[in-house]
Amino acid sequence: MELFYFMVFGALSAVVAALELSKNSKDRINTSPAFNSFKNNYLVVYSLMMAGDWLQGPYVYYLYSTYGFGKGDIGQLFIAGFGSSMLFGTIVGSLADKQGRKRACITYCITYILSCITKHSPEYRILMIGRVLGGIATSLLFSAFESWLVAEHNKRGFEQQWLSLTFSKAIFLGNGLIAILSGLFGNLLVDSLSLGPVAPFDAAACFLAIGMAIIFSSWTENFGDPSENKDLLTQFRGAAIAIASDEKIALLGAIQSLFEGSMYTFVFLWTPALSPNDEEIPHGFIFATFMLASMLTHFPSPLCLVCARFSSSWHLSCKDG
Repeated sequence: MELFYFMVFGALSAVVAALELSKNSKDRINTSPAFNSFKNNYLVVYSLMMAGDWLQGPYVYYLYSTYGFGKGDIGQLFIAGFGSSMLFGTIVGSLADKQGRKRACITYCITYILSCITKHSPEYRILMIGRVLGGIATSLLFSAFESWLVAEHNKRGFEQQWLSLTFSKAIFLGNGLIAILSGLFGNLLVDSLSLGPVAPFDAAACFLAIGMAIIFSSWTENFGDPSENKDLLTQFRGAAIAIASDEKIALLGAIQSLFEGSMYTFVFLWTPALSPNDEEIPHGFIFATFMLASMLTHFPSPLCLVCARFSSSWHLSCKDG
């Protein structure tokens, strides 16, 4: 069975590498040394933050199962984490704008480190607290860092088009390469070095601590525009009016919710699905393979290119009569 995993991983690696090398670089933008330094600093921090998150992913369910919890109890722990993210995700962005984005990023590091520490306890209540902390941290990860980047980019007077360079690199590194390496590193810790399923959480805490030190020493604080700060009730009222006034917004929200729901269901079920009788499987290696498959979505497929070409030709034909 492990041979099968290696074959799939190898095939996907070859495809992703070929697609990445085939990307042409003729549209490179000339940037300033100051911007490059700023961009690289952010990418290092963001990569460390994402490593702290991705290292935990393959082993959450497995760790809980080794503590003797059944699927029902583990499901409740997962729901607590997702519910915490849903609840706090509605307010952390506004709080970060008011209290400071740098402070919010540091809070992410502290909160997630505490969540990692709770994984050492087999007590259900302690693990539940860890899941709540993890939900808060996830909400901060996907709001505070990008907000800080945009505000700092504009404050330093860099060209607006350069912002896309930072975002594209952050997506490639944080949601692609770092995710793959995190899966492989976690597999090394648990399977090769036999350090146990809690080892990736300890490694994640170390990466988060390093990233927090860089934030402390090299980032400046920024805030949201005070003139745009509104209380939460006003923001919710505005959101409700926007959804009610345009059905496209409501449909977009429904589509996004359904997609996220299916993804989180997969996140919960993939471990027991691949080891229904508690078989030993290389969790980190399988996770890295998943992330390789995910990276393929960063490249346009031949079918997409054909469809785009056909759509463009059809539009021009209609335009010309």
